[in-house]
Amino acid sequence: MPAFKTIDQIDVAGKRVVVRADLNVPAKDGKVTDTTRIDRSAQTIKDLVAKGARVVILSHFGRPDGQRNPKHSLKPVLEPLAKALGMAVAWADDCIGPDAEKVVNALQPGQVALLENLRYHAEEEKNDAGFAKQLAALGDVYVNDAFSTAHRAHASTEAIARLLPSAAGRLMQAELEALGRALEKPERPVAAVIGGAKVSTKLDLLGNMVSNVNVLIIGGGMANTFLFAQGVDIGKSLCEKNMADTAREIMAKAKAAGCEILLPTDAVVAGEFKEGAANQVVPISQVPADKMILDVGPDSAKVVVDKLSSCKTLVWNGPMGAFEIKPFDNATNAVAQAAAKLTKAGKLLTVAGGGDTVSALANAGVEADFSYISTAGGAFLEWLEGKDLPGVAALKN
Repeated sequence: MPAFKTIDQIDVAGKRVVVRADLNVPAKDGKVTDTTRIDRSAQTIKDLVAKGARVVILSHFGRPDGQRNPKHSLKPVLEPLAKALGMAVAWADDCIGPDAEKVVNALQPGQVALLENLRYHAEEEKNDAGFAKQLAALGDVYVNDAFSTAHRAHASTEAIARLLPSAAGRLMQAELEALGRALEKPERPVAAVIGGAKVSTKLDLLGNMVSNVNVLIIGGGMANTFLFAQGVDIGKSLCEKNMADTAREIMAKAKAAGCEILLPTDAVVAGEFKEGAANQVVPISQVPADKMILDVGPDSAKVVVDKLSSCKTLVWNGPMGAFEIKPFDNATNAVAQAAAKLTKAGKLLTVAGGGDTVSALANAGVEADFSYISTAGGAFLEWLEGKDLPGVAALKN
């Protein structure tokens, strides 16, 4: 990752600090149903308040497509944000113009304001320079604390960072440091668990991983595609047969790079995809024609666990089986719990993230025991793919 300033390296006392947070949280009937992102954003805001800054918070909320839409108002976030901060938060009915200026100008050092949804303005997603200029006019310093939106070149994540002295917030800093330790200058050997349904959605990721890790552990539906590519009969299992050539190319690239690929040698199969479905463990060469693979088998899980004990770093993206329904979460749970145990013993650095991964690790009861779990889906994935993230690049010193 590029070198970046943190909030410890900028003078914010008495200054207006524009903070790009990600407060795009789940809500139902105007009530926030999960405050995780709000709680994780609170530390940056509290630290800025303690330094005497006048904090101006920007965020998007849902997809209002450049129109004012009450359904996508950020206002329901106001109360849980105030609760997380332990202080009152002022509200502005817009993020630019007279409404925003009036609220921001009234702030005293150590006070906080939340501005209305950025995406009420179509210019936000267009990375419009004029819109960024209006946002920048509300601050003296810019802090990006929204790694989860850093893969998008939007006005509030990219253009504004070029207009004001800029720094990374606590959440952004933690994310960049964790990711840097995991792939940029990792302790080797490095292992990666890559699961999920489709090879086609993770092509760039797999291509980048085989060049950067020592062991690539493939699970989920995508393992079926790799097995099929090797001539294994996988019955009725989920499989992208049209990706067989691609899977063989990835295996050849891994071999050339000295990266070991681990595929299942046994599997848990069932005739239907439902909780408690009758199932059996079979060698991978003996999958019945009328059954589907729904999890990696216990022998395969043990091989992975043993392999992890000789590794120093683990990157995890995607479950190993259909973890949403029992008992097809067993392999994911076993590997996750072993990784957590090694982490707690100080033997393994574990960094995980992306959509289902967070749910799968929570299901395994280990989310508190990994070194770092990223809640940034798309940005985490693009970073694993080796892509430059515009919102991060804009923070370069």
